[in-house]
Amino acid sequence: MRIVVHAVGRMKAGAEKELAERYFDRLAKAGPAVGLEFAGVSESPESRARTAAERKREEGQRLAEIAGGGTLVLLDERGRNLTSREIGEKMAAWRDAGERRLTIAIGGPDGHDEAMRHQAALSLSFGAQTWPHQLVRVMLAEQLYRAATILAGHPYHRD
Repeated sequence: MRIVVHAVGRMKAGAEKELAERYFDRLAKAGPAVGLEFAGVSESPESRARTAAERKREEGQRLAEIAGGGTLVLLDERGRNLTSREIGEKMAAWRDAGERRLTIAIGGPDGHDEAMRHQAALSLSFGAQTWPHQLVRVMLAEQLYRAATILAGHPYHRD
């Protein structure tokens, strides 16, 4: 299953970008052994529309084009708060069901469009707090790598 991360906004150079890239690189190396292929990060600029609803709609239209009919996961503060093991189990279930593409989307400052919420297989939260985009990308990269290692049977400190 190919995994694509889509982010509204650009990641600026710095420690957060380096850390995210390090975990994405680890995912790219660990994933194939468990049927996960990291296909990279796609970035799109934030919409410049006048209202939040218009911005979310424009960003949602871009996401719909990128997601291309595969499984869609939205990162959203109102989403489900899953354990690392549960994230791995969800990914394995989609992979084992024959899903060929998984798109995980980090929205812009206004969040995700309601139409995309209805299309998503899962809305995932990293907690009730508001996180800067850069840290969300790092946390997502680490959790995807962790899911791959859990699925590969590596020792997991929570077991």
